[in-house]
Amino acid sequence: MGVPPDPAAAATPDRGTVVARNAGPGFTTTLTAGAHALVVDEPVAAGGADEGATPYDLLLGAVGACTAITVRMYARRKGWPLEDVVVRVRAGGRSHAADCAECVDRAVSAPAVVSEVELHGPLSDEQRARLRYIAGRCPVKQVLRGGLSVIDAE
Repeated sequence: MGVPPDPAAAATPDRGTVVARNAGPGFTTTLTAGAHALVVDEPVAAGGADEGATPYDLLLGAVGACTAITVRMYARRKGWPLEDVVVRVRAGGRSHAADCAECVDRAVSAPAVVSEVELHGPLSDEQRARLRYIAGRCPVKQVLRGGLSVIDAE
């Protein structure tokens, strides 16, 4: 679901900066990245309005989107007949709201993330094998596997 971009956030010169801002009395939050905006929220059962994906959905979505884009770019460069790529990413049913309720008193452990890739098109067995290898090399997966350092700036 898209929302109109925040003019102040759209003026952000750094393409690598995302701005999150509460958008109502509940948990609904708008994210802006340059001229792009989307809504993040919690399900009704967790006190949200269910107006957007949860933060964990976005994390899994980043893995899936990066995988699909990386595979598509590689196949395009090689001139391979990839017609479609579908990536399903899951993390064992983690609940952002449940983890958030406990995050003050204890560390939240990272669940295993499973990524399933479907490749469509008249590809050879060798091309399919190579694209599956490339799917595991997407930059977002590499960052997460390498350990992401998050600094809370003042």
